[in-house]
Amino acid sequence: MSNESHIERIEGAFRFKHFTVHQDRCAMKVGTDGVLLGAWTPLRPTDLRLLDIGTGTGLIALMLAQRAPEAEVTGIDIDDVSQARENAAASPWGERLHFVQTPVQTFDPDVRFDRIVSNPPFFDATLPSPDAGRTTARHTVTLSFTELCDAVLRLLAPGGRFSVVLPQSEVRRFLLAAGGRLTTLRRTDVRTTPRRAVKRTLLELSRTEEAEGAPTVDELVIGTGAHETYTPEYRALTGDFYLKF
Repeated sequence: MSNESHIERIEGAFRFKHFTVHQDRCAMKVGTDGVLLGAWTPLRPTDLRLLDIGTGTGLIALMLAQRAPEAEVTGIDIDDVSQARENAAASPWGERLHFVQTPVQTFDPDVRFDRIVSNPPFFDATLPSPDAGRTTARHTVTLSFTELCDAVLRLLAPGGRFSVVLPQSEVRRFLLAAGGRLTTLRRTDVRTTPRRAVKRTLLELSRTEEAEGAPTVDELVIGTGAHETYTPEYRALTGDFYLKF
């Protein structure tokens, strides 16, 4: 989902309440998926080391830095991260944001992470885009769901949590790739309007051996169906970020 009419666009950049995201050198642009994940991801006071896999513009990393003032946030991407670094340096939290250009499959830092988030590539059976950058960002040609789950399990600290946003149609395939190693703690299904089918799903997961009890399942509706009218729930979730909310 990429229609962001409620963000102020300035010469190709997107302005939020406390930071601006420039994106002209990034394959994946600002979209609702990233904003949803950055705002929805549960953060505990003990989540002090955060990792954003596939950081792109650095949007989600910036949102996490805003929400967790004591945390160090690392963003990694297989593509160039120089624009994410520039966006972070221009924000109030530049000293706590770190970016590394690397495939997550070979990323091996000295620390493990309390919270990992990802807006991952997810298209599998569809035809790749003629744009190589968008193919890398949106299709599982360089990062399969199995490889993503392997990396998350390797990089999570004990008791750590993983949050991901996916098309609703891909949730089953993702959970099959997790192979019982990751268990859902919370699931939020997202509709664009009340009468539309579920389009996206937000998941919070932990290692299966650390999971307790049944998952929490709920739903979020973004718009009321009227032109550019958003639900109170969506406004409450994203109100710290969007200028118009």
